[in-house]
Amino acid sequence: MRLRLLVLAALAWSASAWAQATAWGRPEEQFDVMNLLTDLGHHDIVTESFNAYGQLTTISSWKLAFPAAYTNANGSPSSLLSEAERSFTTSATLFLSVSSWKNGEAYFVPEVIAERPLSGLHGLGGAIQNFELQKTGGDTPQLYRSRLFLRHTFELGGEKIEKTSDPMQLGAHVDARRLVLTAGNFSTIDVLDRNTFTSDPRQQFLNMAFMTYAAFDFASDARGYAWGGAAELYFDAWAVRFARMSPPQLPNQLQVGLRLDQLYGDQLELEHTHSLFGRAGAVRVLGYRNRATMGRFDDAVAAWRADPSKNAAACPGFSYGSQNASAPDLCWVRGPNVKLGLGVNVEQHLTPDLGVFFRGMISDGESEVQAYTSTDRSIAFGVSGKGGAWHRPLDVAGVGFAMAWVSRPHADYLRLGGIDGFIGDGGLKQAAETVFELFYSVNVLWALWLTADYQHISNPAFNADRGPVDIVGGRLHAEF
Repeated sequence: MRLRLLVLAALAWSASAWAQATAWGRPEEQFDVMNLLTDLGHHDIVTESFNAYGQLTTISSWKLAFPAAYTNANGSPSSLLSEAERSFTTSATLFLSVSSWKNGEAYFVPEVIAERPLSGLHGLGGAIQNFELQKTGGDTPQLYRSRLFLRHTFELGGEKIEKTSDPMQLGAHVDARRLVLTAGNFSTIDVLDRNTFTSDPRQQFLNMAFMTYAAFDFASDARGYAWGGAAELYFDAWAVRFARMSPPQLPNQLQVGLRLDQLYGDQLELEHTHSLFGRAGAVRVLGYRNRATMGRFDDAVAAWRADPSKNAAACPGFSYGSQNASAPDLCWVRGPNVKLGLGVNVEQHLTPDLGVFFRGMISDGESEVQAYTSTDRSIAFGVSGKGGAWHRPLDVAGVGFAMAWVSRPHADYLRLGGIDGFIGDGGLKQAAETVFELFYSVNVLWALWLTADYQHISNPAFNADRGPVDIVGGRLHAEF
């Protein structure tokens, strides 16, 4: 009932915003509360002392029935069910920001979500169809703190550039050369691996394969957030970013470990922005190193072969619930392990409104997924942009294709009936998991968008014995 009231309130607010914006004669501007306050003379969005934004997003996905040679074979519980299913998420977020001291900022972001995943969030490797889905939650709305952090900027000179007023960003003019420090509770991808055309999943692609590298197992809790710190050094066209974040105490769980001197996720990114034929672009290279509590695939297989009583059904501790007594399981071999990955992220404007993107990453594939998806190698590319060319400047459209693979040790483990945090059909005919996604987001009112989305997924969970899968979806997104 509360979520329905939130939806109605957002619709009513959007209608009011549309009426006011039309009356003020600003047809090309996106209306928001900060612009309203500025017009009334109460808020300076060029050098802000505070701001407040919010969003409400509802996504529904309908999976059509698909062919499968087997499903959840021998007691393995992690297949995508072959019958038709519906999934949904509804989230509401409030972004609060304040300039708490000179060049210092504080951010607080409460959020509420209700969700129902496909097949209990099982059976898809790197192509989970809805970025909002979490490894915790249910039909009943849950309120939680997603972010609480401090940020300080040290000005180092160079030309002045403008930071616009946005959620989790205060409007300001800052030096092009600067050092930015962030500490607290936030998401790794709030700071690293940004991309103009495929990093805003509430306005762009829905599938997780396009939100960040599918093979980027960044440290986080089951909702995608962590405690830690980040440093960003900007020097004209160059930027270097480093973050150390808290991993979950156990893979894919909500509780995180706070001894960052012992267990942690480190990531280092180098960025260069450029102009190609007069159009802006950027290249980013990112490497990560996790030291966290994880099981290694080869170790699990070796332990089971040496002693078949160490099977999935007999796990004495934390496990993913397999009842396959003839399969290995990671629960027998978990301990502090290291996981590595390296990726490249490219974006390039073709016109002021339209651009192309590419991401590709390879992880070592030795250890289980600790926080993100089951992918060990991934690529994603596509085209996305706004509708200025057809006189719909606030509409957003895109088409993308992504591929994901698992490593040899990971595939051997799955082939023997093992499961990880997301996948495991009880068998495996190894193949690349692919997803094609097409979406169009129409701006209905100044602050309200409706999206139609189609996804075609081949070889779900890297298994050629199952699929392909077709998913149609819709999204309602409101901003204020």
